Amino acid sequence: MARRIRRWACVTAVLTVVGTGTAGCSTTPEGPAGIELDATTSLTDQAVHIRITGLHSHEEVTVGSQATDGQGRQWSGRAVFRADAHGTVALDSAAPSSGSYQVADGMGLFWSMTPADGDPERASFYPPGMLQHSYQVTLTATAPGRPAASRTLTRRWLGDGVTEQQLTPAADGASGDLFLPAPGTPRHPAVLLLGGSEGGNSQAPTAALLASHGYPALSVAYFGRPGLPSTLKDIPLEYFATAAHLLAAQPGTDPGHLLVLGYSRGSEAALLLADDYPDLVHGAIVYSPSAQVNNGFPDHLSTAWTKDGKDVGLGPIALDRVSGPVLAIAGADDHLWSSPLWARQIVQELDAAHAPHPHRALVFPDAGHGVGTFPYLAAGTHLSHPATGQESDFGGTRPGNAAAQEQSWSEVLALLASLSG
Repeated sequence: MARRIRRWACVTAVLTVVGTGTAGCSTTPEGPAGIELDATTSLTDQAVHIRITGLHSHEEVTVGSQATDGQGRQWSGRAVFRADAHGTVALDSAAPSSGSYQVADGMGLFWSMTPADGDPERASFYPPGMLQHSYQVTLTATAPGRPAASRTLTRRWLGDGVTEQQLTPAADGASGDLFLPAPGTPRHPAVLLLGGSEGGNSQAPTAALLASHGYPALSVAYFGRPGLPSTLKDIPLEYFATAAHLLAAQPGTDPGHLLVLGYSRGSEAALLLADDYPDLVHGAIVYSPSAQVNNGFPDHLSTAWTKDGKDVGLGPIALDRVSGPVLAIAGADDHLWSSPLWARQIVQELDAAHAPHPHRALVFPDAGHGVGTFPYLAAGTHLSHPATGQESDFGGTRPGNAAAQEQSWSEVLALLASLSG
């Protein structure tokens, strides 16, 4: 096996010091620390490996992160370390003595950022421009008696050559965003993504990242957008089937391995599709799932889903016709509904039905309803619901959700890779 060699780029701030000229990168006591990292530009879901160098043995250093969200708010993270005997701090393995996170975590400075003017438990970092632009995170390293070092990193949503096409109900039969890998990419499994009761097209960033990893992805809105119902009410499963057929027809799609990813209320539609259209949908990935059909939202007396013009009745979702793998992901501390119980129930029912392919339930401790999807963006645990304006307690902790997102995202990518030819 070829050994993968990580190339470290030494990044050093150049500062002008009044009366003394310009100070550069140095390992002498009066110089700034060095910031070494393996990438200055990367996808949002990719880890950056950071080392601080040029310090004295066991010298204290504070490493910080700063970013500006789409509303112009400033976010920052902070961690204090002691250098090792060689004057180095490797953030992947070093636990901070204090700061915005507590355990060794190479990406802790990213997901633990907090807003300067708000409660971190009640805010989430939405980058400026979202999919249309990259965004920047600035790292700093400061130590007593030394000038500060800094470096700005670029985080991207779209890999090289990835294309985006916006779909409309009038022109395409569905509302959403279609992301395709760079032309020439071999055929891969494809993913149809469905958000939850927040409405709109909330899974577009996840779809963009999946396409950047080589998997054609279509994020579909099914209410709360022009040309769609205003609420989660009487949504035809045929609508999703139309979107799935469109995705299956893309030149980079392996039509025999099209999975549907559903989050929260979207998990109901995902499981219904996998069971009702087994020749079209080859399995499902469900986050914070339900194992049963629930009423509409926010009108709890209405019907959520229809098939052939008829109400899909309330109660357990049949899973005996599912033709591919199902991965159910939940947080053990979900405060919105019983997703940990339902995740395990989904897999138990599939196993009992002798459904083909291995099925798995991943239930993460200290994670809540915000257990997914991709990692490394700061997010709160008490958030206002877009449809009702009411604050919801999602459960879990910020560190618990961050750990679950990192681990479950690698499992999602591994599942898709296992289905690739």
